[in-house]
Amino acid sequence: MSRHADRSTGPLAVAGDCVFAKALLAGEACCTQAQRRDIGERAGMACGSPAALTNCTILRRMLQERARFALRLPPQGRPATHLQMLRLQCGGVAALRQHLDAVVPDVHELVAQAQARHGCLTELPWEPIVRTLAAWQPRRRSGSR
Repeated sequence: MSRHADRSTGPLAVAGDCVFAKALLAGEACCTQAQRRDIGERAGMACGSPAALTNCTILRRMLQERARFALRLPPQGRPATHLQMLRLQCGGVAALRQHLDAVVPDVHELVAQAQARHGCLTELPWEPIVRTLAAWQPRRRSGSR
C-alpha cells in the first residue's frame, strides 16, 4: 500500500473505526456517535454504536459506488488516495446535507433523516448528490510554505 493510501479500509483499520473519520477530523462534519481515539501520533475516530456504524458503512459504500467515475476512484479492492477519500467523505456529507436541507452536518442524523425521508438509502436521488459531491473542494491552505 502506498504511503498515501486510504487506511480506513486498509490493514491498519480497526473494527469499529468511523467510516467518515476523515470528514470528522477535517472539521467538515460531526457525529454524536463518534469518539476520538488517539493512537500514538495518529488521530482516529471510533463509532460508539454498531447500528450507526452499519448504516454509515452502507452510505459510504453507496457513495463510493455511485461516485467512482466522478472522483476517478480506483477499482474495488485497490486503495484510494487520502484526497480521494477526503473528497468522497466530505463531499458526500455536504451533498446529503444539501439534499436534506439540514442545518447541522451530523453524519448519524443525516443518515437517519435520509432513511426516514426515502425509506432506504438506495432510494436517494443519486444523480444530484453525486454532482454536489464531485464539486466539493478541500479548503486551501493559508500562508506560505
